[in-house]
Amino acid sequence: MSSRLAADLIVLLHFSFILFVVCGGLLVLRWPKLAWLHLPAVVWGAVVELAGFICPLTPLENDFRAAAGEQAYNGGFIEQYLIPTIYPSGLTRDIQVMLGLGVIAINVVIYLLLIRRRRART
Repeated sequence: MSSRLAADLIVLLHFSFILFVVCGGLLVLRWPKLAWLHLPAVVWGAVVELAGFICPLTPLENDFRAAAGEQAYNGGFIEQYLIPTIYPSGLTRDIQVMLGLGVIAINVVIYLLLIRRRRART
């Protein structure tokens, strides 16, 4: 497998993980046992955003890009791929904290709905 393809697959994996963190609670409403995977993913996603960490997938992608002769990027996946689309002016620490809090808020609402639904059944 070429280094460029590996880097692109990591981007796809990274984006899928972010979608799972943000929207995976909707899957949990349908398949409640998925919560055992989703909750740790939410915690990881929120911690990365709130603490300002860089996900380990970012340096891995950059290593593959460098091996393919492409230019690596600074910052994280969100700064490189999502922020330019959503926030053209760039990522600030305040925006990063808001993203982390947004992940938590979305999922608290979804899990409260799940708990409410379970209580209604019993």
